[in-house]
Amino acid sequence: MVVAASVVVVAGVVAGALAAVDDGRASDEAARAEVSASPRLAPLPAVPSASAPTAVKSAAPSPPPKRSTSPAPSPTTAARDERDEERTAVTGRLYRHPDSQVLDWVRANSGDPRRAVIASRIAEQPAAVWFADYAPDTVTARVAAVTSGGAAQGRVPVLVPYAIPGRDCGGHSQGGAPDLDAYDAWIDRFAAGLGTGEVIVVLEPDSVAQTECLSAGRRADRFASLARAGRVLKAANPRARVYYDAGHSGWNAPGKQAAWLRQAGAASPESSDGIFSNVSNFHTTAAEVAYDRRVLDALGGPASLGAVIDTSRNGNGAPADGEWCDPAGRKLGRAPTLSTGEARVDAYLWVKLPGESDGCKGRPGTFTASYAYDLASS
Repeated sequence: MVVAASVVVVAGVVAGALAAVDDGRASDEAARAEVSASPRLAPLPAVPSASAPTAVKSAAPSPPPKRSTSPAPSPTTAARDERDEERTAVTGRLYRHPDSQVLDWVRANSGDPRRAVIASRIAEQPAAVWFADYAPDTVTARVAAVTSGGAAQGRVPVLVPYAIPGRDCGGHSQGGAPDLDAYDAWIDRFAAGLGTGEVIVVLEPDSVAQTECLSAGRRADRFASLARAGRVLKAANPRARVYYDAGHSGWNAPGKQAAWLRQAGAASPESSDGIFSNVSNFHTTAAEVAYDRRVLDALGGPASLGAVIDTSRNGNGAPADGEWCDPAGRKLGRAPTLSTGEARVDAYLWVKLPGESDGCKGRPGTFTASYAYDLASS
């Protein structure tokens, strides 16, 4: 059984926000965000000793993985490297939204011996902001609160629209808009809040990779709606970078995934800047880089298309037994950055907020301090 990559708890405002106390509080209407990870961290003791509180910033939520089939890496040719040099990359630094579940926990637990580790290694990192609730009347203002906050600091926010009808095939993260017409209208309102600055949009995790549960007709309708969404987002803000769901390296074969992505508009520069992978999953960065390049090769389209990878929890790779729900022994992955040094890889992001449960160590999408500490101290 395939499990959706993204488990979120919807409670009025989207689950998961990342923040930093010194960045100031966002508008009450701002959506919560996810955070980015720290690069190579020294191991810490399994049982923390009490430590004094430290200044913090916050992190946020996200979901689980799917079945695995290992992809073979594809070599990068000199010709590819030359084409890649012509690509326009997103520049600058990623934005930390000043509100999140992890920041809430850090503020409320000044005496907890795990606080310093969670604050410094998770809460200080920039993360994606999820919009998982279907609330058309407020979504424009909430998106604008995040994008304007990023623009004010000259940083790049990462947004995750997650309201496609029938998402997660009725699993943990079921929900979304009531139908595709309502979704199209919701996307219009989402796009109206994008502003004019640089922004990364991780468009609908699981929406392409997890479509086996749909009939051929419903799948085609969803893909048409996703292609439209990309066009609307990029028309609203030409500096928006829109990435489509490629699943991860342990899921669909590159050719199959690319064929679906092409139908969803991911090969067209009018709607897409490329693909994203590993959201809420654990596959190594090296495996994702190789897989994403194979998907992009099969996808076709202009050489400007690239990939972004969720590295929030992939520091130890995926469990050998395929466990997806808060598996033990995982750790934080590479820090979020817009400078990866890898051809056709535009960014490493924290889309899933470390510490937000897949549903086994806590309720799905809720922050669990013990899980966060395990990830940060491994």
